[in-house]
Amino acid sequence: MKRVAILLSGAGSNMVALAESMTGDHPARPVLVLSNEPAAPGLERARALGIATRVVDHRAHVDRAGFEAAMMVALRAARPDLVALAGFMRVLSPPFMATFSGRMLNIHPSLLPKYRGLDTHARALAAGESEAGCTVHEVTAALDDGPTLGQGRVPVRSGDTVETLAARVREMEHRLYPAVLRRVAEGNREVLFLP
Repeated sequence: MKRVAILLSGAGSNMVALAESMTGDHPARPVLVLSNEPAAPGLERARALGIATRVVDHRAHVDRAGFEAAMMVALRAARPDLVALAGFMRVLSPPFMATFSGRMLNIHPSLLPKYRGLDTHARALAAGESEAGCTVHEVTAALDDGPTLGQGRVPVRSGDTVETLAARVREMEHRLYPAVLRRVAEGNREVLFLP
């Protein structure tokens, strides 16, 4: 049984989708939800699901190295086989990521390599895209640039706003991320495409 730590900064809707999927014959279980935000609503949601939680507030540390060292203490105690970023809004250093090389996943709200970084939905709408979506990828030192493990596509509809498109992409994220996590936990890194 693989052990999964989930990192988040906010509400944790992807964390909930991941955690709720890891039941029954799933080859993994969530062992920790770690947040850099003490007031992150996702922490309470994790506790309600019976998952251990920890907070390492980035503001309590002088620099990123200190913050990441404190996070590493919490992660080592949980002994995760996989780390899933689920709305974790801090850039991690290459040495931190190297510790989990090949074992850290993230989901990004665009069809990478398009629209790395922030404001993905606004950028897709401004470009007149006919479809948008999300990508699960392995985390590497380059932002939103690791090997793709899965993509889910949604149509961009006439009259879409950033909010309506984001809601549709979020629904796809909740389908795609759990499916990819399961495959990775089973040792399958073949790219999964969801329509």
